[in-house]
Amino acid sequence: MHTRLISGPAVPAAIAEVVLAGGPPVAVVADEASVPPSWDLAHSPLEADAAVLVGTSGSTGEPKGVLLTADAIRASAQATHQRLGGAGHWVCPLPLHYVAGLMTAARAAVVGTRISVVPSDLSELPLHEGRNYLSVVAAQLHRALDDPDAVAALTSFDAVLVGGSAIPAPLLARGREVGITLVATYGMAETCGGCVYDGVPLDGVRIDLETDERITITADSVFSGYRLNPQATAAALDFSGAGRTLRTHDRGRWSDRRLQVLGRLDDVVITGGINVDLGRAQRAADAVFGPGAVVLLGVPDERWGTVIAALTELPLTVDDCRARLAGRLEPSAIPRRLRRVAGLPRTSTGKIDRRSLRRLWAEGS
Repeated sequence: MHTRLISGPAVPAAIAEVVLAGGPPVAVVADEASVPPSWDLAHSPLEADAAVLVGTSGSTGEPKGVLLTADAIRASAQATHQRLGGAGHWVCPLPLHYVAGLMTAARAAVVGTRISVVPSDLSELPLHEGRNYLSVVAAQLHRALDDPDAVAALTSFDAVLVGGSAIPAPLLARGREVGITLVATYGMAETCGGCVYDGVPLDGVRIDLETDERITITADSVFSGYRLNPQATAAALDFSGAGRTLRTHDRGRWSDRRLQVLGRLDDVVITGGINVDLGRAQRAADAVFGPGAVVLLGVPDERWGTVIAALTELPLTVDDCRARLAGRLEPSAIPRRLRRVAGLPRTSTGKIDRRSLRRLWAEGS
């Protein structure tokens, strides 16, 4: 069956047609020029049962094409509304070609409510009669909390979902203190977006932890495979149990019966023979400097093997950075190097592009 390319304003109506009426499958892209060649849409139809093809953010590696079924999208949308307290209208300030934006359109379609696509700066936040929901990333929330008008608008929503990356606890606390109903979400393109809200899996979602703390997710909303990539699909999906189980690259633990996401499996680096949890170190940096303002990574070093380095747009020196993080992190996790840059590379959802970040550091060495 022919696959339609859709982008921008065409996404909500096309998603509604696919999910509700079984229309032809669609590939959601930023524009026709940005279709990854590996998707090979001109010569090969989408894999069986796939309704929507959407790309991963590519923040940690090459973007993959994620295949979602209509059933998976509906299951996610229904579980979301059930957790939030009922059907509602959705406001989307996120790119529609990534799953977080796409799913706002899908949720509205499944329950027959409105979807309003607005500017990313949250300067327009329309409300409609009934329940109203908004989905943002942490960087958007951080900026909005400095704007009294934006804060006033955000307090009118029945729920403001925050996801896309790790969310600093102080940021959530600050937003809740001013009366915003914030919901911290965890999920990914492979799970039709958020599937754990405030640490609690949505109904129908099962979270397990493997011996290395790897998070696995079993749910009807789990994807059916990667586009034309059977090896990656086999590594990520387990069909041996009841339903589809996704083996993520994230580490987690249970705390007071809530899932705490610790970071990625490859976030643990060894510097001078000591293991450093970059995820934990990044959370400390976010708490001190603001989300994504100072980004930490492990870089090669002749003496230590690997050292922790910081990149930032802020007017900081390495001594400033080390002093402000002292007491929050063990000495081995505090950056030994710092580089100021004109701009930190980000994906279109505002997530730090770590793949580009590592390349940026190497090029400046």
